[in-house]
Amino acid sequence: MRYFGHLTSGLRGELFHREPQEFTADSPAHTLAVALGATLYSPATRPRLADDIRKQAAHGVVSMVLCLEDSIDDRDVVAGEANLVRQFADLAGRPDAAGGIPLLFIRVRTPEQITDLVDRLGAGAALLSGFVLPKFTEESGVPFLEALTRAEAACGRRLFAMPVLESPQLLHLETRVETLSGISRTVDKYRDRILALRLGVTDFCASYGLRRAPAMTAYDVQIVASVIADVVNVFGRADGTGFTVSGPVWEYFRHHERMFKPQLRRSPFTPEAEDLREELLARDMDGLLREIELDRANGLQGKTCIHPTHVPVVHALNVVTHEEFSDAADILHEDRSGGGVLRSSYTNKMNEVKPHRAWAERTLRRAEVFGVAREDIGFVELLAASLPAS
Repeated sequence: MRYFGHLTSGLRGELFHREPQEFTADSPAHTLAVALGATLYSPATRPRLADDIRKQAAHGVVSMVLCLEDSIDDRDVVAGEANLVRQFADLAGRPDAAGGIPLLFIRVRTPEQITDLVDRLGAGAALLSGFVLPKFTEESGVPFLEALTRAEAACGRRLFAMPVLESPQLLHLETRVETLSGISRTVDKYRDRILALRLGVTDFCASYGLRRAPAMTAYDVQIVASVIADVVNVFGRADGTGFTVSGPVWEYFRHHERMFKPQLRRSPFTPEAEDLREELLARDMDGLLREIELDRANGLQGKTCIHPTHVPVVHALNVVTHEEFSDAADILHEDRSGGGVLRSSYTNKMNEVKPHRAWAERTLRRAEVFGVAREDIGFVELLAASLPAS
């Protein structure tokens, strides 16, 4: 797998100062945690799910969650499980089965589903990267993680967990600290199996009958923003005790995938490409753009997505700019020399070596996975180049 790998090598050469590096489902956890990118959710009941997975991978999707929880009706769970078994068998039976497959996770409802599904998937479990664990607390999380440990031993394959932090106990002020402490104890005990923590902002809003408008971000809803801040405070620390925390879902989309001007798909280097930002604003995407920027500013990485049109936007904004890369490289170079303060190579900011070191290390990890744009390449060109052909 490689970000922007669906582009030609020539086009990647025009876009990137340093191209994204290849990785596999067996890469180190710290690489995969960054590489989750825009994690696309899909109901497990989709009848042509295997084809959908292949299609989305061809369009640049790198991680997917096949959902047996909130995205399907309670009455469809048994059918969804059976469908997953069929679809994984379909994928595993195709030539070059492992090629063109994103990182695949199943969102379950109960711990028992983990061991049961791994057993039923059989050889198809080789295509599975792990499970998403809903409404995660210390009390509910331990049985899930114990089941994951048993399933991993049964199939002989490394399986990761992605707990979703979305329970009312986490939202309510009187129980928040205790709940965060319990979750922290649990994920620390199973640290090697925790790939990332995901935020269930829709559930947070539901607890108070709220729903953010398309022009608003999660950070405009103060009660939600306060939870995000506390989650990052506990789990996003750069001292070696932290975890990757993913950005919340953006729930607005257009019904059709052909949402950008066709001429923008032909070349990202034409004057018409500058019209893309106006097109984004006209398509209710301004909130998404701002929320992705705020995710990173608040210590989150990647994003939960429920529509394919969100994926290229998230990925384009995750590419490290040439300026960011220059700053990070300078900081880490000077850090080896003992620290200090230096003017950035772009001569527009101060780089204070020791305080900015953790930021620089995180930026270079992102650069390895998403690449570094050329000096004259920005978000518009990256997005225009990565849109699927009409």
